[in-house]
Amino acid sequence: MPKHTSPSAASGSATLHEQDKDTQREMFITGRLQEIPAKPHDEFERTTLAAGAVLWRGTLSDLSTVEVACIHRPHYDDWSLAKGKVDPDESLVQTAVREIKEETGYDVRLGKLLGKTVYPVKKTTKVVYYWTGEVTGGEFTPNDEVDEIRWLPIGEARELMTYDLDREVLDKAEKRFRTPADARVLYVRHARAHEREKWAGDDNLRPLDKKGRRQSEMLVPLLSAFRPQRIYSAQPERCQSTVAPLADELGLPVAVDARFGDDAWLSGMVGAQAAFTDVIAQGGTSVVCAQGEIIPGLIAWLSAQGTLPIDGEIHAKKGSVWVLSFHGGQLTGADYIPSALPVR
Repeated sequence: MPKHTSPSAASGSATLHEQDKDTQREMFITGRLQEIPAKPHDEFERTTLAAGAVLWRGTLSDLSTVEVACIHRPHYDDWSLAKGKVDPDESLVQTAVREIKEETGYDVRLGKLLGKTVYPVKKTTKVVYYWTGEVTGGEFTPNDEVDEIRWLPIGEARELMTYDLDREVLDKAEKRFRTPADARVLYVRHARAHEREKWAGDDNLRPLDKKGRRQSEMLVPLLSAFRPQRIYSAQPERCQSTVAPLADELGLPVAVDARFGDDAWLSGMVGAQAAFTDVIAQGGTSVVCAQGEIIPGLIAWLSAQGTLPIDGEIHAKKGSVWVLSFHGGQLTGADYIPSALPVR
């Protein structure tokens, strides 16, 4: 896939630093449908990947109670949003959670992917992915990276922010807060299994291969970042095995239901739709692990029933995750994460 033209290609960008990020930048935070590329490190030339969040606390049903965290960085003497660079062996989701913990001391529940900002820093292109992140615990202690945090209503936070780039991310977060998710489904396609052609037994018993087992392990920190409360799986062993490490980590049972599988979709679509609708109706955050035929079809159906049009191809790579947001039972947001494996 050809690389995007990036602002780092502009003349003089080698002299730009982090605090110059308003000078030459691009925003990719438009729309409630967000997709992370399969190889985000290769999307731009000389990419430096980072991730963070708009940290918030309060009650989204009453926006007057919502405050967001404004981070003061003594090294730059600026007010910004919590973020940091990707470490080896991390997904972008892992980076966001780790950096927030290291910089602020807070534990968070990630929510909607807002998109990414792109700007030149020296000879590289810095690409920062932002989620919304609800603070669930922890305590801030001043440190070398962040010496002060101010919790402010969004309007006041916008005024305090040093950079227009961060103000625009706040604007996008506020827009998402106005239609808060009352249910979120992490829709997972099972990890890679042994090839069907080389498996002589019952296809429902076909196990994960070596890469698939690694994918299932890496899904644990990715899915845990959204704090799921329940786990569902289609019947095939490869689906159940994909979410087994997560179930072990969280101490949750896996509810197996054949209606989440391909066979049910092809033979009893109404029943498959009803099973998924029941999950949405429970509210909170659920994981559903399914197969490659049902996922695109069911998401297309949810799109047609909801307020989020999805006109293009609906991808569902093995080991991928769709983070689907619902309000009043209708699909209002969708974020595609193609892999839980490290991005570098």
